[in-house]
Amino acid sequence: MKTTKHALIAATLLALTATSLWAANAPPAGIGRHEALRHDLDAPGKEVVQVRVDFAPGAAFGMHTHPGIEVAYVLEGSLAYTFEDAPPVTLTAGQSLFIPAGTPHAAHNPADTPAAELATYLVEKGKPIVALHPAR
Repeated sequence: MKTTKHALIAATLLALTATSLWAANAPPAGIGRHEALRHDLDAPGKEVVQVRVDFAPGAAFGMHTHPGIEVAYVLEGSLAYTFEDAPPVTLTAGQSLFIPAGTPHAAHNPADTPAAELATYLVEKGKPIVALHPAR
């Protein structure tokens, strides 16, 4: 009986942790993310991940970092990228941006039409792709 009680407590804690992790990693309102590719790289412990990110009009993804580099390619519309330590950049469809590993940045759709980017990450395998950056 004691083992069953401990197993039930462990299962409950695991479920609560999984729910909390899912909620913490859920994209903000107006942001849709679709992982298109995930593949190991030749370098040990590294992988490439491609994600299509859709932004509703006016939607924003707050300050965050990645455990590796990101190349953002705007597929449609325009996106404004802000950085902690660099001037902001606005890109339109067909333009791309290199974001170094660990660089805090945010993205925002300033238009009243949808926008989308293809984000390509070259990252450390097993780490979350997005880490929210605390406000200063």
